[in-house]
Amino acid sequence: MNNLVYLIPAALLLGGISLGAFIWALRSGQYEDLDGAAARILLDDEKEKPAARPLLRSAKR
Repeated sequence: MNNLVYLIPAALLLGGISLGAFIWALRSGQYEDLDGAAARILLDDEKEKPAARPLLRSAKR
């Protein structure tokens, strides 16, 4: 029973921190566009990607 004296405040503290992080995420707009990223992967880019450049070789000694 003595353990509950430590466990209950610890659980309340961790729950409060989690709730604060969730509220911060809501206010900062983390959950605004849930479908945008899922749809963005299906669309092709308008511009073509530039051709890959060959790797530079180190100078001969």
